[in-house]
Amino acid sequence: MIRLARTNRSAIAEWWWTVDKLTLLGLLSLMLVGGVLALAASPAVAMRIHLPPFHFVYRQLIFLAPALVIMFGVSLLNVRQVRRLAVLVFLVSFALMCLTLVIGPEVKGAHRWLGVGPFSIQPSEFVKPAFIVLAAWMFAEAQRVPGFPGTFIALGLYAAVVGVLALQPDFGQLMLITMVFGAIFFMAGLSWAWIGSLATVAVVGAISAYSLMPHVASRVDRFLTPESGDTYQIDRALDAFHTGGFFGRGPGEGEVKRILPDAHTDFIFAVAAEEYGVIAGLIIIGLFCFIVMRTLNRVMEEPDLFVQFAACGLTSLFGLQALINMAVNVNLIPSKGMTLPFISYGGSSLLALAFTMGMLLALTRHRAGAHVAHAAGRRG
Repeated sequence: MIRLARTNRSAIAEWWWTVDKLTLLGLLSLMLVGGVLALAASPAVAMRIHLPPFHFVYRQLIFLAPALVIMFGVSLLNVRQVRRLAVLVFLVSFALMCLTLVIGPEVKGAHRWLGVGPFSIQPSEFVKPAFIVLAAWMFAEAQRVPGFPGTFIALGLYAAVVGVLALQPDFGQLMLITMVFGAIFFMAGLSWAWIGSLATVAVVGAISAYSLMPHVASRVDRFLTPESGDTYQIDRALDAFHTGGFFGRGPGEGEVKRILPDAHTDFIFAVAAEEYGVIAGLIIIGLFCFIVMRTLNRVMEEPDLFVQFAACGLTSLFGLQALINMAVNVNLIPSKGMTLPFISYGGSSLLALAFTMGMLLALTRHRAGAHVAHAAGRRG
């Protein structure tokens, strides 16, 4: 039996005394909520498409075990190992993402998936966190080493990633990566010339997507003028919030999961609100807010620029994805097809989020040298 005393120098003991236990508790709580809501939402969806009632529940549990292993395993790494792992994951997942354009099956008009036996993976889910860490590394090196072209390398990586996402097409992920990349770029001290250039590219891209992609135009038009198209899913989701009230209709009593095809993925927040009420929705929002604010507060004490940029980028990726999903559920933004982290059904999403938060836990672990440097900086 391993004793986790402070004098124990094993890797597990060192991890235990340096990891942010409150953030870890928040993440495990989200996984628990996800398990409960998988039991609530997915059986009705499975039976509607003639599958065994617990088909999606079992599949989610199958992915949950390796997700926990990934999160804990990655959180054991040091900063240098996190960078190396991000490079490896980016190269492999980006190659697979390009491969989806060639051999990926078409699902709802897009090529985003690759079949692996009885399962399928979405490589872009793994590209996101790896790219954010690499971009943070390049921005940090550009400031640390005069003359190093880190900014241009980061921009080149960004152009490659969003180019493939546009070809799939997956504008939800493209928008998410763009917002997080912009946040890191802003932290790195971009000039007003860069701000204007990137803003122009973003506006031109948005107009082009609306003009050239019928499904993008349809989603925007239905959001701005609901009478212009089918708004069945969002209407039923809003009804779920109204009928759930403050305390909910009770476990298993919801109706929205019986009629929405994406009740276990995109609209699981509406299922939670209908069966468990506004209180459950506020608890879920509170968990996400706690993890984001806790991490940002912890990073404020970090003198390493790379750790600052990478941790803030990964936190933004996690928080913005949750915000987008919940905003779609209450009709604040057009539908994006974005999962709710650790709660929505989805194997690729669950494993990629475990990888993301594993890196975040690794980067925010207490390191003696970091706090000595921080204290010296404050005294200076």
